[in-house]
Amino acid sequence: MVRSIKNPKKAKRKNKGSKKGDGSSSSSGPSMPAKVWQPGVDKLEEGEELQCDPSAYNSLHAFHIGWPCLSFDIVRDTLGLVRTEFPHTVYFVAGTQAEKASWNSLSIFKVSNISGKKREPVPTKSGDDESNMDSEDSDSDEDSDEEELEGSGAPILQLRKVTHEGCVNRIRAMTQSPHICASWGDTGHVQVWDFSSHLNALAESESEVSQGPSNQAPLFKFGHKDEGFALDWSPLVTGRLLSGDCKSNIHLWEPTSGGTWNVDTTPYIGHIASVEDLQWSPTEADVFASCSVDGNIAIWDTRLGKSPAASFKAHNADVNVISWNRLASCMLASGSDDGTFSIRDLRLLKGGDSVVAHFEYHKHPITSIEWSPHEASTLAVSSADNQLTIWDLSLENDEEEEAEFKAKTKEEVNAPKDLPPQLLFVHQGQKDLKELHWHSQIPGMIVSTAADGYNILMPSNIQTTLPSDGP
Repeated sequence: MVRSIKNPKKAKRKNKGSKKGDGSSSSSGPSMPAKVWQPGVDKLEEGEELQCDPSAYNSLHAFHIGWPCLSFDIVRDTLGLVRTEFPHTVYFVAGTQAEKASWNSLSIFKVSNISGKKREPVPTKSGDDESNMDSEDSDSDEDSDEEELEGSGAPILQLRKVTHEGCVNRIRAMTQSPHICASWGDTGHVQVWDFSSHLNALAESESEVSQGPSNQAPLFKFGHKDEGFALDWSPLVTGRLLSGDCKSNIHLWEPTSGGTWNVDTTPYIGHIASVEDLQWSPTEADVFASCSVDGNIAIWDTRLGKSPAASFKAHNADVNVISWNRLASCMLASGSDDGTFSIRDLRLLKGGDSVVAHFEYHKHPITSIEWSPHEASTLAVSSADNQLTIWDLSLENDEEEEAEFKAKTKEEVNAPKDLPPQLLFVHQGQKDLKELHWHSQIPGMIVSTAADGYNILMPSNIQTTLPSDGP
């Protein structure tokens, strides 16, 4: 249930430096042997600080928009369905967690000129073995990095705001019409907004812009009996929406021809505690999943009434978040308050145990989980332990490869032991991580929000299989 930012402080514009892992580094002191930091195992001694290794990222940028945001969403755009060339441009919507209710706003913003390093996903076929053998070594070379850097200068942030009554618990942009967004407020209201004018204004401008909040009326507003956090647009039916609250009620929204919504006032009942997250099925228009503080996950079919079609104990603590795999629709991921996360094959539900993977790497509550939109076996997880981790479930231990790796790195780095083989990447440097999203149009890009702002990251070891342009 760990989800709210209490008594937040407004971020100040400053250079975070290498301690926060924004890709910058300094060499004011003598060179020390590199050591991999193991969260939960290692402790910082007096005078020590964490320092980011820029070679681990193809792109890494940090920014903030003022007050921290518990939730945000990436807005689909018309710049290209699959974009691999730097510099990148990304559009967002977010909602603030301000110190005073009247200071809150919904933010619509654009980050452009996102630079990064271009790397070959597959070694070029050449007779020069030496040039092909150690691509990672060449990537980490400073001269090579300068040659590969695409884009220059700092990212440009353009921001527009709309006033919002109270803190924003969650915000989601509609997939089919991304200018339509829904927000969950701590006042107990879910509101739907049309941000087309703001997005159009951002698209037409290239300079850094920040304006005061505008007083825009929502398209529609519905009041629950309590506040909530669960919110999801249907990927299959345009305008269909689900909202769940802390009183265990789930309401279905159906769009009307008049541009409004009919909200079924009779809720779906199946949980005995707060509904924390909702996910529509990526393949069945009438099926959705929910998770709750009661530790259960429920599968619903709107054609079968207001009770779950299936319900099962998923974790021994609150189930905070779920994610339905859109590339492998039988797979459902869930993250718990006890730091564990699990993967279930829904085809195995009738047989009993549907868990196909269970991880206990994180020791603090899972705050966000999301499958990659480009790789069916890859997902990202954020936790209250200030780690964002990326996992590939298709990986297994390879003793020969592991021995070769250890032999190669024994003098270069003190590598951690006993890490799960499926763990691809660990990102740190943000405080109080709350939510993450993959960019569906930029393979390998992840954006995360925390108490101290946003990170845009593209790890260098995340390889995405893309269709070839050639024959």
